[in-house]
Parts: sequence; C-alpha cells; structure tokens
Amino acid sequence: MDPPEPFPILRLPFLAIEEVFKSLHPIEIINFSLISNRTKQITKMMTVCPKYLVALDIDKNLQIDIRGTNETISCIYVMTSEENVDGETEEIDEDGCINRKIYKYSKDPVDEWKQLSIYVLEIFKTQTIDVFTMYLDLFVDQNKSIIDFLKTNVKSIDECILSQRKDEINVDEDFGYLLDNLKINDMLYSMLNIKDDNFDGKIPRNLKHLIIKHANWIGYEKLLEIDSVTVDIWKHRISNKDWNLFIKKWMAMETHFNLEILEFELNSFEDFRELILHDIPHEEVAEEVKRTLITELVLHDIPHEVVDEDIKRTLNMSVDQGSYGSPREISGGIDIKRIDGKTATFSVHHTEWGDNF
Repeated sequence: MDPPEPFPILRLPFLAIEEVFKSLHPIEIINFSLISNRTKQITKMMTVCPKYLVALDIDKNLQIDIRGTNETISCIYVMTSEENVDGETEEIDEDGCINRKIYKYSKDPVDEWKQLSIYVLEIFKTQTIDVFTMYLDLFVDQNKSIIDFLKTNVKSIDECILSQRKDEINVDEDFGYLLDNLKINDMLYSMLNIKDDNFDGKIPRNLKHLIIKHANWIGYEKLLEIDSVTVDIWKHRISNKDWNLFIKKWMAMETHFNLEILEFELNSFEDFRELILHDIPHEEVAEEVKRTLITELVLHDIPHEVVDEDIKRTLNMSVDQGSYGSPREISGGIDIKRIDGKTATFSVHHTEWGDNF
C-alpha cells in the first residue's frame, strides 16, 4: 500500500488552519512550529495557543507541562540526564485526565529546560506560569540562576509550591531570594524546613491561599503582615496570648479584613476557650443546633475526646456572608462578632480521615 499523500496544511485558508490546530495536542503544535520559520510564525498567529496553561516543575527530572483549559489533557516535556530514556513517551490516565510525556535527554537538563521553557512560553503566548513546583534541595548550586531565569522571562506565577526531599539541607537563603524576586498571584504553598526561627521572608501580598507547613519562623508580627484570604500555618511560634490579641484585632477591624479561613495548631480545645477567648465576648451555641457555614477559619489537630461517627465536628472561625469554600454543616460552635456586625464561628469538625480542628 502506498503511503498517504502529505496533507498540504500551509495551502489552507487561515480559518481552516485554525480548525486543524484545534485537533492537535500541545506537543504536536510545538513540533509543527519547529519545522520552519514560516510554521513558527503561523503557529504564533493561532488564537487557540493562548488558551493553554503552562506549568513548570523542578524535580529530579525537570518538566514543562502544557495544559488544556478543560484539564482533560496535559502534555509534558521531561528533561532528564538519563540517556537511555531519550525520546521515550508514555501516556497516563489520571482520573480522566490524560498525561502525555516525552523524555528528552540532556547533559545539562537545567539549561535545556530553560531554553525549551522560553520557546514554549513564546509559542503559547503567555508570561504567567499556572503552577510552579520546585524542590529547592535538588539543584542547590543552580537555584538562584533558575529564579533569575524566571524573573527575566516570566511576569508572574499563579500558584507556587515549594518543597525539599532532605530536611537537613539548608534552603533558607534560596527561599528568601525566591520571595524577593518572583511575583506570586494566588497561592504560596511551602513545605520547606526553615532552619532560622528569625527568617524574615517577604510573604506575597493579596494571596488567595497561603500554606506553610513548617511555620516556625511565623510569629505574631509576621502573622499581622499576612493578608491572604486563606491561611494554613503549622508548627508556628504564636502563643496563646498572641492569638488572643490577634482575634481582638480582627474583631476591631484592625487586621486581616479579607481573611476567610485560618488553620493552625493548639494544644487543646479547652486551652482555646480558657486561654484565648477568656476575655473576648463570645456566645456558645448548643451542640444540638446545626448550621451551614460557607467559609470557615479552621483550627485543627487539637487533642479531644472521640465522638460518634454521626456527630459532625469542626473547630472553625467562619465569617458569615463570605464567598470562599463550599457549604459545611456544623453542630454547635462559638460565635464572636466584628464591629461591623460580621459573625465568626468557631466549631469542631470530625471527618472520616480523623479529627481535625
């Protein structure tokens, strides 16, 4: 059988070419653009290209992830120093989302990742990274050059996720450098093990989500600097007295006007009531009273007695008339009021995964 005749795509009218592009996945779009300077210019004219999202990942292998807006397909370039996997492809179905990976070998995967990232950002006409994930302990000598690269070629990052595989490696300086030099729009999620309790990182302003799993460097003054809509801080160094002052400031509308959810650790619910709310006007709501909350300020991992599975429990501070999160039914709780009339509710949540507060 004779091979099929080549399809003369470049002879088609512009609108017809756009229809062809709608049927291509991102790697096919990149491959087409690499044929010649003409195909590159045509690709950059396609209105479908800016609809894709670009995510970058610094792990053992460095990745460039080009995602469709409907999140049903994701095409990923994987930069690797393992020559034996060069050119290999794999397709993984994860909960209905198809991840297509192509492996590219390089003697210098970081530099190759940078160059391809520039090209992908150019072709898909974006200067905002959807999600940037980075393990700061894997390319320690190149962390600052990677951050400088992003600062030069990217305007902002929507979601930034930072971690490390070996806690003993000190990444404090590089974390601070990243916070000083990159603009983060929506979410900062840090799982870094910060060594210096007096670390003075510049937390981005106007975030929707701030999550810090090792918050030993977050004290009272740093807490007041945060203006995120949702805040989740673990292993912090904020005292009961500080939380008491914080709640009073919130009630007086002196801090955290946009706050809808706050998660943090306490020793016990009794301590919360006796040591934090002791001089704060509040109203305790009977356990039999069930209410639906839209937003909640969650306090979790507090030791407590085990209750029956059918009793729903949560310790939250939930501001009424909020817009974040999904409705949640609570039993009882503690209400406090802000001077503008907003009510915040503390409650306890009991889930199938364990008891969270």
